[in-house]
Amino acid sequence: MTTSGLPVAAVVVVTPLAHLDREFEYAVPEDLDAAAVPGVAVRVRFAGRDLTGFVVARRAVASHVGALTPIRAVVSTEPVLSGELLELCRAVAKHYGGTTSDVLRLAIPQRHARAERALTERPPSAPAALRHPAGDPGPWRRYPAGASWLHRVAAGEAPAASWLALPGAAPEEDWPQALAVAAAWSLRAGRGVVIVVPDHRDVDRVDSALLDVLGAGHHVRLTADQGPQARYTAWLTASRGHVRCVVGTRAAAFAPVRDLGLVAWWDDGDDLHEEPRAPYPAVGEVLRLRAQLSSAAVLCGGFARSARQQLAVADGVDRPVDAGRAGVRAAAARVVVAGEEAVRDGPAGAARLPSVAWRTAVSALQHGPVLVQVPRRGYVPALRCQDCRAPGRCRECSGPLALGASAAGVACRWCGTGLPPEGFVCPHCEGRRLRSSVVGARRTAEELGRAFPGVPVLTSGAGTVLPAAGPAPALVIATPGAEPVADGGYAAVLLLDGWALLERASLDAGLEALRRWMAAAALCRPAAVGGMVVLCGTSTTPGPAVEALVRWDPAWLAAAELAERSALRLPPMVTIARVTGDRQDLAELAASAAEIEAIERIGPVPLPAPAHGALGDPAAAQLLLRVDRAGRGELARWLAAARAVRSAAKSAAPISVHVDVREPG
Repeated sequence: MTTSGLPVAAVVVVTPLAHLDREFEYAVPEDLDAAAVPGVAVRVRFAGRDLTGFVVARRAVASHVGALTPIRAVVSTEPVLSGELLELCRAVAKHYGGTTSDVLRLAIPQRHARAERALTERPPSAPAALRHPAGDPGPWRRYPAGASWLHRVAAGEAPAASWLALPGAAPEEDWPQALAVAAAWSLRAGRGVVIVVPDHRDVDRVDSALLDVLGAGHHVRLTADQGPQARYTAWLTASRGHVRCVVGTRAAAFAPVRDLGLVAWWDDGDDLHEEPRAPYPAVGEVLRLRAQLSSAAVLCGGFARSARQQLAVADGVDRPVDAGRAGVRAAAARVVVAGEEAVRDGPAGAARLPSVAWRTAVSALQHGPVLVQVPRRGYVPALRCQDCRAPGRCRECSGPLALGASAAGVACRWCGTGLPPEGFVCPHCEGRRLRSSVVGARRTAEELGRAFPGVPVLTSGAGTVLPAAGPAPALVIATPGAEPVADGGYAAVLLLDGWALLERASLDAGLEALRRWMAAAALCRPAAVGGMVVLCGTSTTPGPAVEALVRWDPAWLAAAELAERSALRLPPMVTIARVTGDRQDLAELAASAAEIEAIERIGPVPLPAPAHGALGDPAAAQLLLRVDRAGRGELARWLAAARAVRSAAKSAAPISVHVDVREPG
């Protein structure tokens, strides 16, 4: 439908002011009539300033009474905001009590003129036919419900699946390959695909699998760290319909794929899927909203299952897709919990590297590499009292005490002050001895290098992440999320300092520990060929997370966690919104919320000081608002209205609203 000659343009202006979250009408000058089509970015005069906006419609008659301000310029003739994307941005804003402007900033990358010119000058050639054979389920044949789910996707239906991937698969059957095959089935049916994974290493793996399964020219990668030109080029490639499959990190959730038929994301529990900018949307929720608006299929995969994902299964929103107990037993490594042999082995059985772990490593190194997962990078992040285990604190600023490299002594990590002449004295028990709280990856590499002379020791963590490990015997020391994939799988996996993950001050401590352990254990060879996983540093009495790892049963742990949270009224069984701002303002907001019976108020309470030790704002506070899941929409609308009222009152200080927080504290 042509819009030429329609004199009025409806524009969504990108502004941080919540009370202006609506369309505004502008006059279309004659010289911009052909360029100012719906979807293009424009410059408009707004509240005395030139701001960016997007044309969302052209009209013959204005609803505004009076003269209209003309559009100043068309930034680009590229229609980057489609009607489908605008509908998604509005739905996300409504879901999280935010503004459409905030979501547009997340959804549409900054324009890059050189990328537009380059893509126009070199129009893409038509891609070759899909490489994957039609009707072949590939890795999905290992899952009883896998093939039927693929057939429903190919038929244009919208099935939603919660997929528990098998561990230890060969490259032609691992989870990136399974995602690529699912994409091939959707593309063959003429429908687009969006795949979102946590980080660039995962993007590399899925990108390689897509190239292998689909062939060249069928997909593009889209990540925030590509650089302005590469990211905008990828965006335009999808927007223009040159490709219909996009893989990327969080930024790809809004990729403008046409005729969307499948949305998929991997590892829902990874916090990289949580957007740190307002309105703080989660990838899974964004993709579910996209699926609803586009009638697309949903696939959420992982080795473990988050509480949020388990709730979708319990509610019947997602259907489980797994390999069953027999399939898991055939694919998983044998899991052993160190500690049961402590009596037999004496003190060595309770060491940081227990006897069973040492014997396992010695044996496994004869057949291939051994992965050692360490909870933290660095040397020794923190120290505790040897007697009462209380954290070691600096006398000057109460910061955490830490031990640096071998030649360095004990010092505060905040202010750098060393120990006094009399040494450390615990304020709780008057103990004078310190012990390492969590030994980092570099220190672990040094210790294991001395314990296994002549064996290559590789480290992978923040700053230096290995893309892969070879099949030769080696010790690979890695932090969670940085474990390289070994050619042929690891002969053994050692999970050190398990208590450090289990004792995290987090609501998701158990689920998160299991998620990280399973991600590493999944890289091990199956038990049938000698693969073995040793979990070290946990209590001799196994907790639920340890039991779930031994049984390789993440669904059982997630279901138990969900039942416990239901009794305690914790997310995701309820919805909690966190509001931060001036304490007096939050007290007024809490009083206003008291008029709505469904909203339970917690606080306001002062915000804690920043983690680096600097003094916080004494007036800063947070207020928690809790409602049952049925009241989520009402809470989001009420918070959006409260923000708009404060925004309109220019003298009021702004407040920050985060709906659906995972951690109440």
